[in-house]
Amino acid sequence: MPFPDSDVTVADSLKMLHFLFAADIAPTQVAAIIIEPVQGEGGFRVAPTALLKELRQICDEHGIKLIADEVQSGFARTGKMFGIEHSGVEPDLVSVAKSLGGGLPISGVIGRADLMDSVPPGGLGGTYAGAPLACAAALAVLDVIEEDNLLDRANAMGDRLRARIEGWHKRTDLLPVSMPRGLGAMIAFDILESHGSTEQRAGAAGKLCTLACEKGLILLACGVKGATIRILTPLTASDALLDEGLDLIEQILSEAAKA
Repeated sequence: MPFPDSDVTVADSLKMLHFLFAADIAPTQVAAIIIEPVQGEGGFRVAPTALLKELRQICDEHGIKLIADEVQSGFARTGKMFGIEHSGVEPDLVSVAKSLGGGLPISGVIGRADLMDSVPPGGLGGTYAGAPLACAAALAVLDVIEEDNLLDRANAMGDRLRARIEGWHKRTDLLPVSMPRGLGAMIAFDILESHGSTEQRAGAAGKLCTLACEKGLILLACGVKGATIRILTPLTASDALLDEGLDLIEQILSEAAKA
């Protein structure tokens, strides 16, 4: 289904869902609806609360399970333990991985007890589930999130990121960038065609990532047009380290504007 964005409204997304139900598959034949509360590869676009609430209602009406894909947005990244918590909507299942392992490979599924208990012993597994070393690391990660208060840290880091990117957005001596978007420390911005425009410069993010790598900074691109830079700084990073990375991005934006 089309994800709400500047050109797609929540109503548009829901209209397409109901069209699918009418033309392709009956809702009673749908096992689950899966959605990222904040898109990862799709460009760090935040799922509107109105959409999530309507999906919850549709799922309840037709016996469909609502699954939140929190592989990127989970474990304090958005300022809450899980991104979907910002909406107040409760999913039936949550898929998790990445940050849970603190660098070690692990994945998992969280869900309502009646669903999780319905699977017979040995019936639920995964390639990266259950490895003893990774499980020990995951337990340590949960302790660090609580003991180091990383929920608040993510929000403080996000405020710092947004303020800096908003400053870049206003400057005409840098490569044109959009206003920041995202939740907590899960922040992204687009490279634009021109100042004052909202049109993304296709493929520009990858070029910036290459320039950043040459300066010792690892950045990630995303978005359907390859124009989005996503920032996924470790929540344990200091303000000084964060600022060092932002200074490098600003330097790259300046150099690219003059090229």
